[in-house]
Amino acid sequence: MDDESLSDWASRRAAKVGRLRAMPIVFGDGPRAAHLNPDAPRAIERWNGHTWEPHGFAANLAEARRILYPDANTDPAPAPLPRQPMAPGKGGHRKPGPPQPPRSPR
Repeated sequence: MDDESLSDWASRRAAKVGRLRAMPIVFGDGPRAAHLNPDAPRAIERWNGHTWEPHGFAANLAEARRILYPDANTDPAPAPLPRQPMAPGKGGHRKPGPPQPPRSPR
């Protein structure tokens, strides 16, 4: 079997204790995604190893991000991927060249 040992699993699980998350406080079937309601208040929740428990509140998304990411000077954003040069070849996604004359059957 390829199961991990119990001690490895326990240490992996213990590493997640204390993690924070921000949940928008919206009522009904409204959108719950953070980017859809940036001005909605947020409940800050903390993982205790078994369940998410209340930890605090934030007035909006910007304040919640300051609580969740205190070391960051700006909002967390993905780093841009480095531009890769085009490899040689004739990929189907590349711009087609000039039309070729029809081939004669052999």
